[in-house]
Amino acid sequence: MNVVFFSMVVVAFLKTAWHQLRWIPAAGSVSPMERLSKAVVESAAGSVELALGLIGVMTLFLGLMKVAEAGGLLTILSRLIRPLTVRLFPDVPAEHPAMGAMILNFSANVMGLGNAATPFGIRAMQELEKLNPHRGTATDAMVLFIAINTASLTLLPTGVIALRAAAGSSNPAGILPTTLFATFCSTLLTILVTKAYQRLCPVPPARFPENPLQDPSADDPPSAPELAAPPPPPLASYPAWICVLALTAVIAVIPITVVWGKAISPWIVPALVTAFLGFGAARKVRIYEVFVEGARDGFEVAVKIIPYLVAILVAIGMLRASGVLDTVVGTLGTWTSRVGLPAEGLLMAMMRSLSGSGAYGVLASIINNPEIGPDSYTGYLVSTLQGSSETTFYVLAVYFGSVQVKRIRHALAAGLTGDVIAVVMSVFICWYLYG
Repeated sequence: MNVVFFSMVVVAFLKTAWHQLRWIPAAGSVSPMERLSKAVVESAAGSVELALGLIGVMTLFLGLMKVAEAGGLLTILSRLIRPLTVRLFPDVPAEHPAMGAMILNFSANVMGLGNAATPFGIRAMQELEKLNPHRGTATDAMVLFIAINTASLTLLPTGVIALRAAAGSSNPAGILPTTLFATFCSTLLTILVTKAYQRLCPVPPARFPENPLQDPSADDPPSAPELAAPPPPPLASYPAWICVLALTAVIAVIPITVVWGKAISPWIVPALVTAFLGFGAARKVRIYEVFVEGARDGFEVAVKIIPYLVAILVAIGMLRASGVLDTVVGTLGTWTSRVGLPAEGLLMAMMRSLSGSGAYGVLASIINNPEIGPDSYTGYLVSTLQGSSETTFYVLAVYFGSVQVKRIRHALAAGLTGDVIAVVMSVFICWYLYG
């Protein structure tokens, strides 16, 4: 991230300096360097506002997750999909809280809950850090977890559907099949690519404590009774038929979201809150006290990530204000349009990796353009790109920043590879259905 951050800033500054030296003052005009200065200040302020806006969401969902954890939901979920997770994350004990947190993060992303997935992801990173024998360096599990997040497996892109409906689309949910195809392919291929990159960036093998729930970084030695006590037995997965039944239920959700997605979307968040609290109450958890304890952690995490957001969003703001993004799009757009990726789609693909809010702005401007519209090929393509990919740099900054990991190894390469795969698959499926 050091190289990426510095390169983004330097490129933006040099391009602006070049325009500044050639700039001819005119009445009422703003110099290129003044625009860049304004972008730096506004981006810094906007990043803090974004972090403050996340505080409410983080406190809510980390509080709910604490209730679920106290009630044993994370253990249940971990046992339910253990046959899959133990293969994806062999370095993480199957009964560790990190498994449950990752499952909830994936579930929130699948249902298109957006920022609701972030608290679960941060909690997963915190739990994975407890298993990290090399503090400050990302583990294989951390990188794969973030790569899956950047691939953004999504069944119900509710935000994009709402934006298309507001733009006057005759079929706002028409992106569901294209999004499902693109996001499924990109997630599967991103997992395979990340596993391949992992061999190119090895780290010393992790050595877990006998008790997988014990933090290996703890400074205090265990007491004599603890030394004498045997480690808890690992939790076995549920019988195969239960795991298959659960997987079948998840697959059955896909056609349901396609047919009734627009009607279901308003129910998701309220139902999630009620279900978590109801589960805690049924398991005799003191849900109010436990919720407040978890919410307190959410507030602290939201404040902790502010410096990381400031850094990455300032760099992105400088790239936009300097015109670097416009230059790249204008140069490459003439070539990519020949393979089904028009300049508008290229701009959307690049912005999606850099800024979530910026990508939404670009999407809105494109589908509201009378010459393009939401139901054209370009309109479907940019909508699919928004629904089937994630803001890679934001995810890297927030998730690694939450645990102060500075050496991210192959995480950036894996995330960007996933972005490219999502673009290719989006172009293919949109061209096949709407081209």
